[in-house]
Amino acid sequence: MSETAHRPPRVILEEEAGEARLDHAWEAETGPVAVPSLGISTLSLLAIGLSALILGFSTLAAGNYVAEQFGRAAWLGWLTLAVALGGFGALGGAVVREFRALFQLRAVDAARAAFVRGDHRAAKAHVLAWAEPIPLAAAALPALREAPDLSALRALLEAGPLAALDGEARALGRLAAIQGFAATAVSPSPALDALVVGWRGLRLVRQVAALHGMRPGVAATASLLRRAAFDAATVAATEVATDAAVRAIVSNPLIGHVAGETATGAVAARRLITLARATAAACRIVPRG
Repeated sequence: MSETAHRPPRVILEEEAGEARLDHAWEAETGPVAVPSLGISTLSLLAIGLSALILGFSTLAAGNYVAEQFGRAAWLGWLTLAVALGGFGALGGAVVREFRALFQLRAVDAARAAFVRGDHRAAKAHVLAWAEPIPLAAAALPALREAPDLSALRALLEAGPLAALDGEARALGRLAAIQGFAATAVSPSPALDALVVGWRGLRLVRQVAALHGMRPGVAATASLLRRAAFDAATVAATEVATDAAVRAIVSNPLIGHVAGETATGAVAARRLITLARATAAACRIVPRG
């Protein structure tokens, strides 16, 4: 038996540990590993096949029904055709919007790759195409067009539109945190807490993406969530330290008894702020670094 008394966990104060309280080098080991593409997956093939069957047979059935309605009366046929075109047009618009949002994410990847390989011409083309529809980047467009090299282009982005977008993303994160904290404070059950915070988190992801000129649908939002999980390493060092301190404080039995459900709301609010920063990092045309 060891004679050393068990020491309970405690919060290490800033003045006790200084800079040694965080290992800032660990982020270099958290980047995603580049895995070669295996082509279209089985699930993708199943989805494509089912979509083709459902849409194909639906179109044939609708066409046959419209032809039958024309046989009954001309006005009835035209009315049925208008309804069918409206419905299929809405479905087609939704599909086009989904692919457009996914292509916007691919454009961000292409711009990052151009910066990594040092291709000034391709990077500038991607940056100008990215900046045109974003109101916060409109003022920087003339300077971006005149950027002589890659370093100047990146410096202009960091000092101008990206700094403004990061500030707006932080503001959206703080607003979501306040709303999440208030919702968990009045919620009657933990299950409803999780539902409200999850819904607010998805809405926050879409809002931050909209700041960066995107209109993500279901597929693009799922892709953004996956990217945010990977890009969270860029903001994790300070966030992990803060989250650990919050958890250590609110897990104290006395404070937990006094604060009650406030502790749960504080952790949820902190997670929403982290989600906003991670989503902004995933949407940036130039990665932090």
